[in-house]
Amino acid sequence: MKKVKKIHFFPVIIESLKEGGFLASCPSLQGCRAEGKTYTEAIENIQDVIEVHIEARKAHGETIPEVSIPQKTDLRLTLPLPVSL
Repeated sequence: MKKVKKIHFFPVIIESLKEGGFLASCPSLQGCRAEGKTYTEAIENIQDVIEVHIEARKAHGETIPEVSIPQKTDLRLTLPLPVSL
């Protein structure tokens, strides 16, 4: 039987940079930041950084912070979506 991994959800902040590109950071995990030329690349990069961060914590026997989203809570996200016209 295949082992099921636990899925964690961490809030991520994406900011556009003056010089171009985007900066993604995860306030719940100290030091987790990543840049990308595009919004999508920044998201992919921060996901990789978070995964490496968590694996390092596990390897050192450290706890993984739990971020809970209470039931009946509205989640509102503002995401720019590229649309070709």
